[in-house]
Amino acid sequence: MNIINTIRCDLGLSEKQVDAVITLLDQGCTIPFIARYRKEMTDSLDEVVIADIRDRVQTLKNLLSRKESILKSLRERLLLTPDLNLFIDQAASMTELEDFYEKYRPKKRTRAQVAREKGLEPLADFLLAQKKLDLLSEVQKFVCPDKSVSSVEEALAGARDIIAETVNEDPKVRAAVRELFFSKARIISRVKKGKEEEGSKFQDYFDWSEPAFKTPSHRVLAMLRGKNESILTVHLLPEEDLAITVVERFVLRHPSKTHPGIRLEVQLAVKDAYKRLLSKSIEKESLGQLKLGADDQAITVFVTNLRQLLLSAPLGQKRVIAIDPGFRTGCKVVCLDSQGKLVHHDVIFPHDKGRARAMQLIVKLVEQFKIEAIAIGNGTAGRETEVFIKEISLPKGLEVVMVDESGASIYSASAIAREEFPDHDITVRGAVSIGRRLMDPLAELVKIDPKSIGVGQYQHDVDQKLLRNALDDVVKSCVNQVGVEVNTASKDLLAQVSGLNSKIAANMIAHRNEHGAFTNRKQFLKVPRLGPKAFEQAAGFLRIQNGKNPLDKSGIHPESYDIVARMARQEGCKIEQLLHNAQGVAAIDLASYVTPTVGLPTLTDIINELASPGRDPRQSFQSFSFDGSIHKITDLTPGMSVPGIVTNVTAFGAFVDIGVHQDGLVHISQLADRYVKDPNEIISVRQQVRVRVLEVDVKRKRISLSMKKGGS
Repeated sequence: MNIINTIRCDLGLSEKQVDAVITLLDQGCTIPFIARYRKEMTDSLDEVVIADIRDRVQTLKNLLSRKESILKSLRERLLLTPDLNLFIDQAASMTELEDFYEKYRPKKRTRAQVAREKGLEPLADFLLAQKKLDLLSEVQKFVCPDKSVSSVEEALAGARDIIAETVNEDPKVRAAVRELFFSKARIISRVKKGKEEEGSKFQDYFDWSEPAFKTPSHRVLAMLRGKNESILTVHLLPEEDLAITVVERFVLRHPSKTHPGIRLEVQLAVKDAYKRLLSKSIEKESLGQLKLGADDQAITVFVTNLRQLLLSAPLGQKRVIAIDPGFRTGCKVVCLDSQGKLVHHDVIFPHDKGRARAMQLIVKLVEQFKIEAIAIGNGTAGRETEVFIKEISLPKGLEVVMVDESGASIYSASAIAREEFPDHDITVRGAVSIGRRLMDPLAELVKIDPKSIGVGQYQHDVDQKLLRNALDDVVKSCVNQVGVEVNTASKDLLAQVSGLNSKIAANMIAHRNEHGAFTNRKQFLKVPRLGPKAFEQAAGFLRIQNGKNPLDKSGIHPESYDIVARMARQEGCKIEQLLHNAQGVAAIDLASYVTPTVGLPTLTDIINELASPGRDPRQSFQSFSFDGSIHKITDLTPGMSVPGIVTNVTAFGAFVDIGVHQDGLVHISQLADRYVKDPNEIISVRQQVRVRVLEVDVKRKRISLSMKKGGS
């Protein structure tokens, strides 16, 4: 198998592109590095395509490994022939390979094997030939009362068992039945007897049926979760008569060409082959494929949401008070400097008799630490604390922001938090996380397992390895897209930079602490374990804002510094004069700088970086406030129009925080005044929206919302 040619054909790419990506990956290059700094080699393939090539390479390697395993098994059992070897070599997919191998797979002692041991295979061959010969006289030849076959019926039953297994092992039959399952099967779920009350959350699926491979991923995963929790039975099957008819097309001869009795025996064998063997194995396989597709859709939703969340607008380097709200235990208050360093912490009780002191303390802290913004967690007592803060006479322009605290408690109890704040308890750590999340969501969220951030869909039901790989990819992609300030970044943020890992990141922190801030990118090579390859991968994504070389704050890779120096000489100016000079650099003739290894894509990137060195691709921060008259679900009435922030986007709609401690759902049918296939066409995580309340179910804590401009 030619891996490069296979992937080239599948993805519609050139051989050069695929070969370049595979070569670079084999050399230890990361996806962000290849996409950003090796455009000439790949003809500017983006991260998505590069990752697809990587994953397809692994899939094909798995196929090759399975082929070797099968060949080894056949050799050991003396079954391998040149024809088998050729067929295995030419198998293009795991399904095709396994279908072919079904006939040769080592099995437990089957009914067909027992029949063969009784010498009934010639009878099975006779029946399959379906000639116009007398059935009874032929069967009598195999009946021997004193031995293994005592009757005509026993002989016929054994022959049918052999035929059933033969039909089940036929690759063409399996492919046709598989196609029928894909096009016509329905997924059917039923509640198990006596499980109605225990499984009330699966009530929608107590008696459910729909076309299987048109079922939305969230419904597939919901039914399979109910099955795994022993609440539901779930089957995926086409109409039985239709399936049997499909199989018969491969086996039965025309009635005019065969003896009626023989035809009946073959029909019975075909029916048995389908019901006892084919339907069960293809159903299991189809459920697996359906689950795989649902996993893929759910993971795509999760990855899209996570990317939007990680790239949400940062407040920036501002001095912040962060408050982790609470009623009984009070509100934990921390003060952070513009770098996110903890400079003070306290506790206030604004929701009881300590209100006056709490006001005085907040005013004092704002003045003492020159606070520019206040971040309030959106958990228990969040809205009440926001009201309290807004009642205080604070400096004009001071932002008061509700912050989604999903995952803050996970962080506060983690080893990362204990390492950062060994002398503080989890309440202080949680408040710090809330404040830093406002200042720079990306830098703070990389410390938390993405599955704890609250933007997934059935995340615990999908393939965990696939999910982990996809989430790792998106975290690294976002970190490298934004770039990392090397002199202020945490170990966890540095570890996500292309070419680095936790150990190298820790060594960078240690070097920074021992020798002071990095002043140029060349100093990275002095960090233990950060060798030339890691430097090549990482240097362009690491920023030094006040370094000796002005290019060190940009996304221009050190390997291209000499190009910029030539540009400056050609323009008769210093490198510093090219920076932030969009008009000047736009006039540079890039064609004169093209070489066999450096083309227009890289040169264009250099010009863009010179115009806006180290530009943050994230949007600017926009303040937001909930409706001041709404604090709890009972304050809502149908018809109300209220502001909200999108917290999660799923395949069936979007969840929106409107400030009542319970997110409302905008069903996909309520997202716009037109048909919406994918909610991401309309909406994204952390987007500020205006919604209309459709329905409020206080008992079940469910809020239905609409974004339609007209009526529902």
